[in-house]
Amino acid sequence: MKVWVDLTNSPHVLVLAPIIRRLREQGHEVEVTARDFAQTLQLCDRLGIGYYAIGAHRGAKLGDKARGLFDRSLALTRFARARGFDVSFGHGSNDVTVASKLLGIPCATMFDYEWATVQHNVNCRLARAVVVPDMIPVERFRRYGAVAKLRRYPGLKEEYYLYDFEPDPAVLTELGLDAGQPITVVRTPPAVSLYHRFENDLFGEVLKRLQGSQAVVLPRTQAQRDQLTEAGGFIVPERAIDAQSLIAYADLVVSAGGTMNREAVALGTPVYTVFEGRLGAVDEQLIADGRLRKLESADQVSPVKRQSCATGAEGTVSAGGAGSTQRIRRDPQLLVELLTGSQ
Repeated sequence: MKVWVDLTNSPHVLVLAPIIRRLREQGHEVEVTARDFAQTLQLCDRLGIGYYAIGAHRGAKLGDKARGLFDRSLALTRFARARGFDVSFGHGSNDVTVASKLLGIPCATMFDYEWATVQHNVNCRLARAVVVPDMIPVERFRRYGAVAKLRRYPGLKEEYYLYDFEPDPAVLTELGLDAGQPITVVRTPPAVSLYHRFENDLFGEVLKRLQGSQAVVLPRTQAQRDQLTEAGGFIVPERAIDAQSLIAYADLVVSAGGTMNREAVALGTPVYTVFEGRLGAVDEQLIADGRLRKLESADQVSPVKRQSCATGAEGTVSAGGAGSTQRIRRDPQLLVELLTGSQ
């Protein structure tokens, strides 16, 4: 089988890397296209994923996104026209669903946040299959015409792509971190996303509280990086790092996004969310279960060492701190089958 995978944002590289690897191990030919946005290309390089760099992010406004979708979809159509792909898929990539529809390639889309309305009205209607967590109620997909296309999986996507992950302490040395002192990892708000249109005052208060401590801040854009550098008092990596190992060794994660929150949950690290958009069903369930906490005040953020973690064959148990949980590992072969149509 000849498979086409499209990557448009940094988290998508992590989600789909083990799926790409499994497909290749099983003898399938896989070609990857990637958009130059955030750390997408850097992560591909770090993980050894060969790719064709096609297109870049065009901006945060709806008109910019529409032009970006049109231009990149055409570029992908030209790329794929003569390649004879049997199937294609992406994680929330509108571009690959549009191009695949134009070329008649069966396409699957995958996501775990159901309120990105503009995005899902495109990808759900054009894709053949919609791969999502079973925590999201079926009724929430009706508005996208996706109910009959659903292929649902248990748990978090992060529990699948972190299936065989073990943290590497080299990241602590790389960032000059003292493991004996509290380490906080912070992810900035997704300021260019349509579903997050406003400034997050609480996040700014959190940054002020952490300034001068061992706070590793992972910006999404160059503008955010410049602001953090100008402010000083933060550790801001220059390039894509082994963020999963960093999260595993961290004492606390504070994130305005979604993927890093759920990575912390999957790895058993205490985590607060400062996301101010409409919560998706996955985060609603994690909060209800006590595995994720919603930050109400910056005063809740107090960098302290959490109790020791024990790592074994069955996973990691983190003792102490908000939201510490036992690690769950799920075989990514299920996602391979859901995305390529084996089930």
